[in-house]
Amino acid sequence: MSVTVFIQGRNGASRWQPGKRWLLLPVLLIAAGSGLYQHSAKQILQQQTNVDNERVAREAQKDELIELKGATEAQLAMLVTHVARIQAKVTRLEALGQQVAKNNQLEDQFDFSSEVGVGGLSELGANIELDQLISDMDKLVSRIDNNNVQLSILETVSSNLHIDEERYISGRPIQKGWLSSPYGLRNDPFNGRRTVHKGIDFAGKEGTNVVATAGGVITWAGRMFGYGELVEIDHGNGLRTRYGHNKSLLVTVGDVIAKGENIAKMGSTGRSTGPHVHYEVLRGGQQIDPQKFVYRKAG
Repeated sequence: MSVTVFIQGRNGASRWQPGKRWLLLPVLLIAAGSGLYQHSAKQILQQQTNVDNERVAREAQKDELIELKGATEAQLAMLVTHVARIQAKVTRLEALGQQVAKNNQLEDQFDFSSEVGVGGLSELGANIELDQLISDMDKLVSRIDNNNVQLSILETVSSNLHIDEERYISGRPIQKGWLSSPYGLRNDPFNGRRTVHKGIDFAGKEGTNVVATAGGVITWAGRMFGYGELVEIDHGNGLRTRYGHNKSLLVTVGDVIAKGENIAKMGSTGRSTGPHVHYEVLRGGQQIDPQKFVYRKAG
């Protein structure tokens, strides 16, 4: 098959017969156009797929934000509840501190109702509810710090008010019994010789409570030659007391005891003729007459 093309010119008509290659050109153009169309269709489909994927991702992010907002609101509500509980406890603490100050006649020196000055965050650009919660928490921290300082000072002042009373030696070292031997010269009950008795003896029923005549720290609790089972208490300022011949001891070395506290049970251990307490008062390591401490008024 051949194709002849006639071309009309100035000098007459001419004939041109194309070869087979020229006949393939339309086929090639059609194939190229079809390829371009398919490529464009694929790009459009890919873009549509990307848009759909982005839409799904945005929906997922939206759901996550909604869930996060709900969790944040729940946590915020929990924080509000905790702040309310702390406020109640701080209020109770302040009331207790004020009562302690009043009992010690120090209310004019300690004021637990006032708050210390604190700074706050700006509300511009922030959620006012969260800022209010943070402000409340800051105030609570300041109140707690202020109360801790005041309570610490109050405790020191209160202790200083009562320490002299606790360390004031007075009264008898027994709850029940009688004076059986005074301080000073006497006949030794074992050999009859004239000797110096460096304490006071209080006789009574075996097992009777022996009590501390002042507060202090136990520096000896055990057997000592001549004293039997002995308790020694350091009251500070160079003063100590001893309680000898006990049946049993209720304290150990290092214990801090209060005035009037039971420290032993009356007995007859050591160099003794019967149940009694040998009571001594020492100043600077030397025994002095305990009688003035026994019969003086309580501090």
